[in-house]
Formats: sequence, structure tokens, C-alpha cells
Amino acid sequence: MKGLLIISSLGLVAMLAEIFKVKKLLLPITLLGLVAAYALNFLEWKNGMSISYFDNMVGFDKPAIAFSGIIIATAFFWFILANDYFEKDSNLTDHFALVLFAIVGSLMLTSFKNMTTLFLGIEIMSIPLYVLAASKKGDIKSHEAGFKYLIMGSFASAFLLFGIALIYGACGSFDLGEISTYIASKSGDIPLFFYVGVMMMLIAMCFKVSAAPFHFWAPDVYEGSPTLITALMSTIVKTAAFAAIMRLFLIGFAGVSEVWTGILALIIALSLIIANFSAAMQNSVKRMLAYSSISHAAFMLMVILANVRSNISIDALVYYSLAYSIGSITAFGVLYNVTRGGNENIDAFNGLSKRNPLLALCMAIAMLSLAGIPVTAGFFAKYFVFTTMIGTSFKWLLILAILTSAIGAYYYLKVIIAMYFKPNTEQQTVPVETSNTAVIMITTILTVVIGLSPGFIAQMFKF
Repeated sequence: MKGLLIISSLGLVAMLAEIFKVKKLLLPITLLGLVAAYALNFLEWKNGMSISYFDNMVGFDKPAIAFSGIIIATAFFWFILANDYFEKDSNLTDHFALVLFAIVGSLMLTSFKNMTTLFLGIEIMSIPLYVLAASKKGDIKSHEAGFKYLIMGSFASAFLLFGIALIYGACGSFDLGEISTYIASKSGDIPLFFYVGVMMMLIAMCFKVSAAPFHFWAPDVYEGSPTLITALMSTIVKTAAFAAIMRLFLIGFAGVSEVWTGILALIIALSLIIANFSAAMQNSVKRMLAYSSISHAAFMLMVILANVRSNISIDALVYYSLAYSIGSITAFGVLYNVTRGGNENIDAFNGLSKRNPLLALCMAIAMLSLAGIPVTAGFFAKYFVFTTMIGTSFKWLLILAILTSAIGAYYYLKVIIAMYFKPNTEQQTVPVETSNTAVIMITTILTVVIGLSPGFIAQMFKF
């Protein structure tokens, strides 16, 4: 909770920085604030307590603290990576405030205990992102991305609100605990419109994680948005949305799992097939990573589908979120530096191993991790997901996931082949700021370290 308050305060400081002439100090203040938020988050973890705030509308138990820690750490790396991006921005304070409030909304999604807080968290996270997606001035694709994200996000919010209204109409409460108790007490005597509400909320949340067939906005928004804003969507937003889905469906709606698990299995299957086949046909690296994110969303939804098989489901989702966030920060960090000239196709990476061997190595490790190749973090992330699914009746999804992962390896390897085996079309080296190099190297090392010690990392997040 203290971390949430600190980042909210940072957002207010960013809004006032222009007035008090502290624009140049905004980045160091933000980084120090994020370190403080992470430290306080860690201390709450050490206390081993579940503390509820605001009349049980927000609660910081261990899963909430774990997901909050991943979000805050990812935000810290992201702000360092975005250092030179902000330097060129005339609306510096506005962008800082928008990003920080998006993080506030993300933290609310990890810890909500009431559906009112769920809706507030989603809107606080999403509205700044609509603006940030369209923030690349003079670029029609960026404007299109922001507009499309706004329209589609509004539809998803409408579905979410309608679903919340139907559930409230049935049980008379927004509180997840009371909804769970209502389901248990009624034991089959639940009105039909309650189930309709559950399905509408599932559709809304699947939109937020761009699962098929609610994914159509993602490739255009990822491609049109500034690269670093796309990195923000791909990491922090995804982690927060999955933390919310986990809390909503494994706590609130666990008692009616027979209603939503079949539909969720179909969504996962569609996501695996559509995402991987579509990604394999892309020339744009950003569009490829957009479809890739849909595939990773399917893997994380498989953990939700495994459905309350002890705490192993939560452990697997936390580990996957960590591995995916770190790998994505590395990939987008390299992409941001390589594509400064405007070419975002795979051929922009041709001969990168000769122009900047360090960037090529880091990108290769990130691609291998996202593909799930040993001994990277991504491999064990997928392994833990498969472990949660083995004891379920959805083993056919495991076979589908393995087959489509082979297609995934193909399009990730296309980038590696371009870097190491294609002729160098760009003669000049790729200049990279020292801060960017540091972030890319640290996240690459973390990808390997987490992959080499999965048992230790998983034990850290044991609930």
C-alpha cells in the first residue's frame, strides 16, 4: 500500500514540476521514488500479512505484493530506458504524469478486493495509455493507434460495467469475498443473469490482455504507438491485467468455474493458433511482438484455467509474468535503439552482430527466452505452466501449446538469423546511450540467471 501511495505522489509531483521548475530533476526523483516503493513493498512481504485498506476495497496479500514488485521493478528499468525519449519531449511533465498514473492503476489491479476498485484500476491504467499511444506527433499511425485503442477500450469497459451490474443485481455486493460466499450458499440456485455477468467480465478482461478473438486492436496499436510506449503496454499492463484476472476468477468466480472454463479453453486455443500463425507472416518486428504477446497471453490464461490446484497456479503466473516482462524489456530496448531511423522491419536487424555485437547478443537471448528455449527464463516459465495443466482435463491444450510453440520458435529465430547470417545493409554502427546499454545488459543477465535458478526463484514466490 505504501508503494501505491508513493507512486501516486510521484504522479502529482510530475504534474506540478513545470510550475516549480524541477523538470530536470523529475527522472532522478521518479527513480528514487520507485526504489523507495519497491523497498516498502518488500518490507510488507517480509511481514507476511494480508492488510486491507479502505473498507476492504484494496488488500495487499502476498500475491498482490509479488505482482506489485514485478510492476515496480519493470517501471524502474523502463524509466531508465526512456531517458533519452523524454529528453526530446516538449511535454515532459505530462508524459511522466501519464506513465506514473498508469502504474498506479496497474498496482490497484493487483490488489483489488472490490469490483468498484477493479473498474477504477482499469480506467486509471487505460486512459493515460490511450493518450500515450497517440503521443507521436505528426505520425498518422500513432494517432490511429490511440483512436483505435480508445474506441475498443471503451467497448471493453462497457462490457465490464454491464457484467459488474448484473453480478451486483444477483448478489447485492461488489465485494469479491461476499460474491464467493453467495455462490457457495446458493449451490446451483443462481439466476441466469449472474452467469451472463461473469461471461461479460471475462470478455472485457480478455480484451485487456489481447486474447483472441478480442485481439484485433493489438497489432495496429503496438505498431503505431511509440516503441517505448509499446514496451509499457507489453509488460506492466499485461502483468497487472493477469493479476486482476487471477484474483477475479480464482477467488471471486471460482465457485462457478464450470461456466467459464470451457469458454476460456476455447479462447486459449484460438489465441495460440491465430497469434503464432499471424506472427510468422509479419515483416514488422513490432507487429510480430504484438502477435507474440497474444500467444504469451494464452499461456498465462492456461494457468487461470488450471483453476485452484493449490498455490502452484499463482506461483506459475508470477514466474511467467517476471520472465516475460524482463524478456520484453530487453527486446523492446534493443528494438528502440536499432529502429531509430524509422525502419521497424526485420531487415533493420541485418548484420547487427557486426554493427553492435552486444546488442545482437542481448536481442538473441531475449528472443530465445520468449521462444521458450533452455536455459532461459522463458523455458521454465512455460514448463511451470505445463506443470499446472497436467492434472486438468484440458491436456489437449498442452499438445496444441507445444505444437504452436514450434511455430513461435520460427519467427523468433528469423530475427536471430537476420542479425547473424544476413548481409550488413547498414554500414554505420548502432549508437546506444550508456543508460540504455546498462538496462539491456542487466535484463539480459536476469533472463539467464532466472533461467539457471528457476527453483530458487519459484521458492521466493512460494505462497
